[in-house]
Amino acid sequence: MSSREHLTLQAREIINRASASFSAASRLLPAETRRDVTLLYTWCRHCDDVTDGQALGRGDIQTASAETLAQLRADSLAALAGRPNSLTPFQALSDLARRHRISRTLIEAHLRGFELDVEGWQPETLDDTMKYCYHTAGTVGVMMAIVLEVDDELTLQRASDLGIAFQLTNIARDVREDALAGRSYLPKAWLDAANLQVTDLMDKRNEAEVFELVGRLIKEAEPYYDSAATGIQALPRRAAWAIGAARTIYRDIGHQIVRRGPEALGERVFTSSRRKAWLMTTSFRHALTPRQRPISSRPRTGLWTPPKVA
Repeated sequence: MSSREHLTLQAREIINRASASFSAASRLLPAETRRDVTLLYTWCRHCDDVTDGQALGRGDIQTASAETLAQLRADSLAALAGRPNSLTPFQALSDLARRHRISRTLIEAHLRGFELDVEGWQPETLDDTMKYCYHTAGTVGVMMAIVLEVDDELTLQRASDLGIAFQLTNIARDVREDALAGRSYLPKAWLDAANLQVTDLMDKRNEAEVFELVGRLIKEAEPYYDSAATGIQALPRRAAWAIGAARTIYRDIGHQIVRRGPEALGERVFTSSRRKAWLMTTSFRHALTPRQRPISSRPRTGLWTPPKVA
């Protein structure tokens, strides 16, 4: 087995174990594109795990030290420059960067989100929350689009919107888990208006108030999911199906939380395999819509936009 094949197998094992949703959606892609998407996921998953002291997103959150994050940054930039160490995530990033225009600006913007976690940062306003979502996930959407050979600014903005929507859904789902680790990504202005502290988010007596904020955040994600649907029209048909499926599956998590009500705060909401299969099938419509590249219709009025997406 060649070193490239070995790297591919390792990366595929990571995505299969860490995210059933992304793994399922990636199977809709052509083989080489799927490989590159899996490599990108491998590095991103590693960054998240290092920051949270977890393995494949599992276990109690234990925030990394500044020194650990500095090493992550150094190893990532070395991999980007073609000097990876022996670990799979950095081999994956290096392999990917040789063939796609993954810029240092994007890598550093992504790592900035994890620096905020290590610094103990919490958002004051919704705008702050959106910035955090861009760093941790919007940048991933942009890099994913670049792997899919998107090169126009308008479509890359839509890719960032999808990442932001995903992260808003994550935040809504994980409010209690984050609070247990002393974190909250809900705007402090919202908490103050509800007379809540971060520690109050764990208290079942506050379920109604907390769920109202969670529902509000899920509602904020909707225009970003809508914007992403427009951007998907710029992708090749199989890629449009795959990314459309990921969008539909993840968006469904937020909808399930709303349907279940406050009791959803005490459990980790996910999409069942059967429902996931149905959502993937219905997402085929994204491959059938006329291709539009670059995207110019449906302005992104009112959506948060980074200064430069790539």
